[in-house]
Amino acid sequence: MTTYVISVPGTFTAGIEDDTRSRLARALRPADPHGTRMGSAEDLDVLSVNEDNTFTLRLTVDADTGPHAEQEARRVAGSALRDAGLDEGSAPLGPAVITGIDSELR
Repeated sequence: MTTYVISVPGTFTAGIEDDTRSRLARALRPADPHGTRMGSAEDLDVLSVNEDNTFTLRLTVDADTGPHAEQEARRVAGSALRDAGLDEGSAPLGPAVITGIDSELR
């Protein structure tokens, strides 16, 4: 198993309220990249929101392959958005991209 850091972009179509943002951050906490060597070194935030309401979720997932990691990250992101009261219409996601690999393999 390898730990991947995956970036999932999206857009809040109607903006995001502070309480919704807090609920989303709490829902994403188990996948926070700060738990990896990369996340600590790079100070990666689990949720970054830009002025134009686009956002990036940076998640850690354990998977056997890159495609499985991307698929799992989209599942985790979708679940966290639903837990925060958002749906596909209010926060559509873009393609997941591997932005780091934290492996014990040498």
